[in-house]
Amino acid sequence: MAEKTQSNNVVELRARALRLLARREHTPQELESKLSPHAGSSEELKGLLSGLKQKNQLSEERFAEDRARRLSRKYGAARIRQDLKAKGVSEELISRFSSSENEMQKAKEILERKYRTPVATREEKAKRMRFLQSRGFSSEIIFKLLSARDGD
Repeated sequence: MAEKTQSNNVVELRARALRLLARREHTPQELESKLSPHAGSSEELKGLLSGLKQKNQLSEERFAEDRARRLSRKYGAARIRQDLKAKGVSEELISRFSSSENEMQKAKEILERKYRTPVATREEKAKRMRFLQSRGFSSEIIFKLLSARDGD
């Protein structure tokens, strides 16, 4: 009887994991923390996660790629790196998906979406610099972008 209950628990745990993964990609750590309250034992949970990875239903790489793509619309490389690191993504994947290429273009687009008018005062320029900095853009990119706009 105990074996039947345990196998039912594994089936339920697997169904719960697949429901979570159907909504969006998760890192193994995220999925483990969400499933641990429902797991009978840590061995059960580790076995389930291992099986999901082997069947490519759980992929840290897919998570990192998807997360970086979604965040890149609003944030710079530094902010994306920070977010991926907080989610427990490996350093190799972080460096692969949070590249700084097109950083200048991305910052320009974000700034143009937020502010429709050119910079008029020093205070306004400082405000825009802080805005871009909070979005994870490097000070080098910020200075280049706002200095170039001064000449416009």
